Amino acid sequence: MASPPVISSVSPAAGPPGGGALVTLTGSNFTQITVVRFGQMVAPSFTVVSATRITAVAPPGSGTVQITVTGPGGTSNGVAYSYAATPAPALTGISPASGPASGGTTVTLTGTNLLGATVVRFGAVNATAFTVVSATRITAVAPPGSGTVQITVTTPGGTSNGVAYSYVSVPAPVLTSVSPGQGPVGGGNTVTLSGSGLTGVTTVSFGSTPAVSFTVVSATQITAVAPPGAAGPVQITVTGPGGTSNGVTYFYVGVPTLTGASPATGPVSGGTTVTLTGTNLLGATAVRFGAASASSFTVVSATQITAVAPPGSGAVQITVVTPGGTSNGIPYTYVATPVLTGLSPTEGPVTGGTTVTLFGSGLTTISSVLFGTTPASFTVVSDSWVTALAPSGPAGPVNVTVTTPGGTSNSIIYTRVAAPAI
Repeated sequence: MASPPVISSVSPAAGPPGGGALVTLTGSNFTQITVVRFGQMVAPSFTVVSATRITAVAPPGSGTVQITVTGPGGTSNGVAYSYAATPAPALTGISPASGPASGGTTVTLTGTNLLGATVVRFGAVNATAFTVVSATRITAVAPPGSGTVQITVTTPGGTSNGVAYSYVSVPAPVLTSVSPGQGPVGGGNTVTLSGSGLTGVTTVSFGSTPAVSFTVVSATQITAVAPPGAAGPVQITVTGPGGTSNGVTYFYVGVPTLTGASPATGPVSGGTTVTLTGTNLLGATAVRFGAASASSFTVVSATQITAVAPPGSGAVQITVVTPGGTSNGIPYTYVATPVLTGLSPTEGPVTGGTTVTLFGSGLTTISSVLFGTTPASFTVVSDSWVTALAPSGPAGPVNVTVTTPGGTSNSIIYTRVAAPAI
């Protein structure tokens, strides 16, 4: 035998004497309900939503009645429903009071007795959507239209007075420039958009991605924070009451990377031209040797930069800064200028071939040993000791110097002695 239906609640629990209110009944055993009654009156229509829910349209009535439902298991208990005169809604304000002919403007309506609103109309056209915020406030999205229309609200208590809303012709916003025109793929940088008709802009998009945030500064300027994006160009557009603007091009730039530096050493006095290789180097705004900026630099291509090292000391990291960010570091070592303090022996034959020992400091990275202008073969023994094979040359004194990435040393005198004559 089927169990009788049970009603546990009704919402709303009151409605107008003329009926027509849609009420929701909750309970159990509703699956096969055949009748819904408001007192002795049968609901003009109802829908069994589930075994625990029914929606029904209230018939006309008066006073307080018991709602019951009947099914194969019998008739349910009753829940109270009151017929009461519902005051008509009234509108007192609207903001904004105008919008584009294309519709889409969200309008805030203020007034009284707005709860239970079933329709919001702009003239004879229903709002695209609306939300009853409270008994005194409704937000509604304007449908397309033209001219000046009256907005009205309908509730179970009737239809309100009208408040005027004007459809106006609003030109679409126009963008003329973006500055800067590029930024990192990670986003987060602020760009300035210039143009016209920007006052009512509601959306700023980088391609299909909304800006992280934006501020309408004036009718001709907007600042926006770029969202993350893929490397390459996108079109920035803005949308306002008049529609969507044209696009201005913005480039997402990949983070620069460095893979090599040549040479990787140079004198503490700076001045060495260093060739940097890597990726995403276009648009470089700075090249740094440690914390010091390069004396000058030239962006040769997306994969190469030449930079003149500033003065410095010790080992530093070279980095490159572009609109895409700051690169990884590549080591560069400042080398002190070599110093010669002595040599032994201090003289030898004009025919050369004498092994000369040079003493000093900073000799580890020697690249050449010169007797005057003549290069000599050499062997680096330590940072303070080098042996060199004296080349042949005319009799007399000659300046001996050594060269390293740190520069050329001071000179020490070596004397070539002619063989005695008979």
